[in-house]
Amino acid sequence: MTSSRNLNRQKIIQAAIELFASQGVSETTTKQIAELAQVNEVTLFRQFGNKHGLLLAVIEDADVFAQLGQSLTTELPPASNLAEMLRTYANTCLQALEQTPAVIRSLVGESGQYSPENRQGLGRSFDRANRRVAKYLKTNIGESQSDLQLPIEQLTSLLHTLLFGYATIELTSEFHGLWRDRADFLDRVVALFLAGAVAGTSPQLTVATSSEHLVIQLDLPEAIVHQILQQAKKHSLQTNALVYVLFGAGLSANELVSLTRSNHLSSSDRQLLQITHGSARQVPVNQWILGKRYGSYLKNPLTQWLRSRKDTNPALFINSDGMALTQADLSQLWQQSIGELLAPMGAPPTIEQAQATWCVEMIVRGLSIEAMQVLTGWEISQLEPYVLRAKELTVLAQAFTVDTASRSI
Repeated sequence: MTSSRNLNRQKIIQAAIELFASQGVSETTTKQIAELAQVNEVTLFRQFGNKHGLLLAVIEDADVFAQLGQSLTTELPPASNLAEMLRTYANTCLQALEQTPAVIRSLVGESGQYSPENRQGLGRSFDRANRRVAKYLKTNIGESQSDLQLPIEQLTSLLHTLLFGYATIELTSEFHGLWRDRADFLDRVVALFLAGAVAGTSPQLTVATSSEHLVIQLDLPEAIVHQILQQAKKHSLQTNALVYVLFGAGLSANELVSLTRSNHLSSSDRQLLQITHGSARQVPVNQWILGKRYGSYLKNPLTQWLRSRKDTNPALFINSDGMALTQADLSQLWQQSIGELLAPMGAPPTIEQAQATWCVEMIVRGLSIEAMQVLTGWEISQLEPYVLRAKELTVLAQAFTVDTASRSI
């Protein structure tokens, strides 16, 4: 008897999930649910009382948000630092929300019509998902938990609030002007958390005290950049081309994986990439990177990779399955390129630092902040910290010159 009762309960809950997902909670009747579950409607009322009692059971038993949190944390690749962990999780979460089962959209979208018990159940489901992700972050952050200004559970809750808010705006509005693209939003979220949530300064970040911007990625020293490029060359033609583009064109990870073959323009006197994702613009790919030349405009790591291609995939970069490269694939290739290298602050170099290195180098070479606006699509306020860093490097170079000249006197 008990077994039959439990079986009917599960059949009804599953039928409710399917109908809530396909036509919404409000438009679904108990009669439809009973028919799909192949039970008498009286059985549904005996088990759950009414539709809202059934909805509460769906929220509690199916626990869709906790399942979402579980699937996200089990799918995440290992991260080497807090910044990378936050960005990877946030990006994975947004991708999952974009493909969110319709039942979740229905549960959230119609929640204003629910009873207090239903809303409480929905809140408990959110809380379980939050605790699961907090446990994941706590396990992976390890000793750095002592540097956190807030409990990890509160930080996770704040992060989820930002991500759900972003997903809501992106999925319901055509234009908002709040950020350029997802990469821009994620950059700001990670910077916000590292600046406000972590005591002191993150190993990969520095504070620009004379600017309104609190945090920017540190550029990498010349020797480390060339070591990364050498190790990428030993790995594969594609990895060599990827790292060359990161340091030679200053693209974000999101922009890089969105490139197609047709976005690459090359002639005897120039090599350009047409950026169509986010801020549309053209960006030159430099032959010279921090004092060393990497081929010519017609023969360089990128053109060599393209000439080696035998496939027909339009993507500029592909993974081992022959599909367009994802950010996760890019992150893996980057990790293989940096090996055991450490930046001066003691942490592994990041992809964001490649973009920062290019940005600082272009300003040191003499490009104005207005010119950098054109190349990056950024606001002047975003570029100011890089201008300050370029000035710092220029002054240091001048100081070394003065010191060298003094020795010859």
